[in-house]
Amino acid sequence: MKKIRQFEKKRGSRLITIIHRQEAIAFLNIPLTRYINIEDSEQVLRAIRLTPEKMPIDILLHTPGGLVLATEQIAHAIRKHPAKVTVYVPHYAMSGGTLLALAADEIVMDINAVLGPVDPQLGKYPAASILEAVSRKEINEVDDETLILADMAKKAVQQVRDLVIKILKDKMPQEQAEKLARHLTEGRWTHDYPITCEKLQELGVKVCDELPAEIYSLMEYYPQSPRRRPTVQYIPMPYDREKK
Repeated sequence: MKKIRQFEKKRGSRLITIIHRQEAIAFLNIPLTRYINIEDSEQVLRAIRLTPEKMPIDILLHTPGGLVLATEQIAHAIRKHPAKVTVYVPHYAMSGGTLLALAADEIVMDINAVLGPVDPQLGKYPAASILEAVSRKEINEVDDETLILADMAKKAVQQVRDLVIKILKDKMPQEQAEKLARHLTEGRWTHDYPITCEKLQELGVKVCDELPAEIYSLMEYYPQSPRRRPTVQYIPMPYDREKK
């Protein structure tokens, strides 16, 4: 918490960490992957509400992604914050994490850090792959359950694509936003495909590879551990009321 506060004082901002590590259940040592969930969105939204409108927000992001509902709530909150929002990615921010990064005003990544596609997944299958499989068969050869999945997949892809366009429309021309949204949602890559800084710049996403040393230092306090740690942290008080 001292490191967080030091960074905030230096930047004049609110720092929110969203860090998901793979935990392990001590008794059975079974891996448990953590991800963006409703609890995270509640905490992040509360942190943003406690932040004055003129105060910038910095987000340290390290996540494999998570629930669409939770991710979308956080993304909208980031977009609506009047002051500048900067996302720092020291290692990776995949899927929903990429959506949060795109919602920010600035993305600062380590030169080796990556983002990922935001194509929706239905159960264990990518929505785009379900649509591709159905398109290769005659309608009478496809069972009803698969057709229902295809209908859901079509809606999921369109919903996420519309969300990406909405997030990007104020950051780049409409045509460029639509092209980038298609790239990220249409399933041209596997869901775990790493999108590098160079690739992002080719796609028109402005990223900076000069990550502050304090971010690396802060990440050292979140090592892989068998014990559960909070994934969202911030100083729980409104700064406009803090006595100087």
